[in-house]
Amino acid sequence: MAGIVQTRAADGRRRVLERTALYYLSFIALGLSSASFGPTLPGLAQHTGSRLNEISFLFTARALGYLIGSFRGGRLYDRFKQGQRIMAACLVGMSVCLAIIPTLPWLWLLTGVLFMLGVMEAGLDVGGNVLLVRVHGERVDPFMNGLHFFFGIGAVLSPIIVARALLLSGDIGWAYWILAMLYIPVAGWLFRSPSPASPDHAETQENGRPLPGLVILLACMFGLFVGVEVGIGGWIFTYATTMGIASGTAAYLTSTYWGAFTAARLIGIPISARVAPGPILLADLLICLTGPLTIVLWPGSQTALWVGAFLAGLGMASIFPTGLALAQRRMRLTGKVTGILLVGGSAGSMLLPWLVGQAFERIGPLSFLWIMIVSLLLALALLAVFTWFAASSQKTARRETQHETLDSSP
Repeated sequence: MAGIVQTRAADGRRRVLERTALYYLSFIALGLSSASFGPTLPGLAQHTGSRLNEISFLFTARALGYLIGSFRGGRLYDRFKQGQRIMAACLVGMSVCLAIIPTLPWLWLLTGVLFMLGVMEAGLDVGGNVLLVRVHGERVDPFMNGLHFFFGIGAVLSPIIVARALLLSGDIGWAYWILAMLYIPVAGWLFRSPSPASPDHAETQENGRPLPGLVILLACMFGLFVGVEVGIGGWIFTYATTMGIASGTAAYLTSTYWGAFTAARLIGIPISARVAPGPILLADLLICLTGPLTIVLWPGSQTALWVGAFLAGLGMASIFPTGLALAQRRMRLTGKVTGILLVGGSAGSMLLPWLVGQAFERIGPLSFLWIMIVSLLLALALLAVFTWFAASSQKTARRETQHETLDSSP
């Protein structure tokens, strides 16, 4: 009997490791896809005979697809038991979209494919987060940081793959086709592996049903988190060149931001295993806020610019996964709830970078930094409101439970 129990325990641990590895590989694929678009933008403009200002609309189409896919994808993972097969289908869809992209000569058709790519990426994003929570439950915090660290690995590798493919072939086609082929083995493994069971009603009562107010607060917070992340990563290069820094140096500055971002996600894995999500999120926001404040206080200093970019990446790194871990501590993190949070993030990724673009020329380059500072201050305020609201809701729930117990006692 003892041998049977040990064998079953070993099989359980093996399944947990296998599923975790699958989700990590899926997020490498997600990072590869997400970071492939920027370096190939001039090539896509050439393929479609479009100007860069025309083809920049593709960013909006992809973000809109991501927003819709986040909302609809969350419901799919709640409705169907085979969540990993949904993730496999999203990977296959991403592979098909990437394979088609370099063959399209019309901008309108390319816009539609980028929209569908955003839908598939969102479905994969929701699935990885939801299923990881189902596998690890209350102990998900370090694994959640690990999941998003591997997204960063994919984002770092993608420009390297694109650059090597361009060097060898002289065209963007092979870059996209190589990425498309990399997804198929992961999709096959996901499809064959059994999905984790959705927790039943009794198991999810400890965290309680998601309150609409808490979900809305979290969605707004995620909009600010992702908006700042994309805003700094997308505009720090333009800000630096506008301030007179050479484009080559500005490119290294952008790499500093993303390098600190990826390294800090790795560091955040052991930290999140020992520290609760709330204090980590507060520290992350304060460190990230220090970055643009440093540049604003010394606007003419290149040293301040490098330090500010590094601090921004360092603080921003674990904000998103820690926010999801905090949500898991406060409520039942269903597919629908995760989808709504990602909808908030998608909206922020569209709104804040667009707002920076509107203010950059009309007000001046420093408007970029002030928009980031105000957004981070708003995120801190929302975090305080969320903490108070969540604590108040838990106290109310405990009082109601005590009253029900007293009323039912003889």
